[in-house]
Amino acid sequence: MLTGRTPQRSGVTNHQNYLFHLDNLSVEYGSVRALKSVQLTIYPGEILFVTGPSGAGKTSLLNVLGGHLAPTSGKAILPQDRSSRHFVATVFQDLRLMQKKTCEDNLWMAYDSSLYDNKNEYYKELEDLARMLNVYDHLNRKIEDCNGGLKQKIAMIRALLAKPTALLADEPTSSLDKENSYRLFEVLNHFNHKKGLTLVWATHNKELIKQFPGKIAHLDQGRLVYSGHACFI
Repeated sequence: MLTGRTPQRSGVTNHQNYLFHLDNLSVEYGSVRALKSVQLTIYPGEILFVTGPSGAGKTSLLNVLGGHLAPTSGKAILPQDRSSRHFVATVFQDLRLMQKKTCEDNLWMAYDSSLYDNKNEYYKELEDLARMLNVYDHLNRKIEDCNGGLKQKIAMIRALLAKPTALLADEPTSSLDKENSYRLFEVLNHFNHKKGLTLVWATHNKELIKQFPGKIAHLDQGRLVYSGHACFI
């Protein structure tokens, strides 16, 4: 069961108020070094695109930030370790949806009575998000009968319904066309501006990055070779 969190204000840049901090962090899988001496700080309300070629370490970085992977060396200071107010939601590439359940059943998995006054309030939020992303008419469809794009939307809605402090997403538009990719990020951008949601998004989609404000962290062979404004793209 998820616990209640208080969202952070957008745009905070106080160096003492970071949300994530990685200090000289490395991750090894046997003889493979997936991340090498990464130094990265993410502040509340930031949008960060994690870029780099396949195998650069993007998924490993998100797994560290989400608390799903421990570093081999170095330090990872995560928001969920610092305060029970924080919750970090992760949308993995495999999405982790219940295939035999309907889309709506999967969305109800995020319900937490400590976050909502009642189930009617929760359903209203669920319905609003489903309409924003054009999936409302598919809520009764089983996940196993959905295409990849619909599954990605359901996974993202489920994450947002958990009211996270930060949302980590690993290639969440890989099965979406250009129009739906932009629409999804417009919704996430809304949550960023209105609720201070911190977004960390691993992607190859350079056109998407150009359309929205944010920073990038570019990885190459496990090393963070650039961190800053998206003018790098």
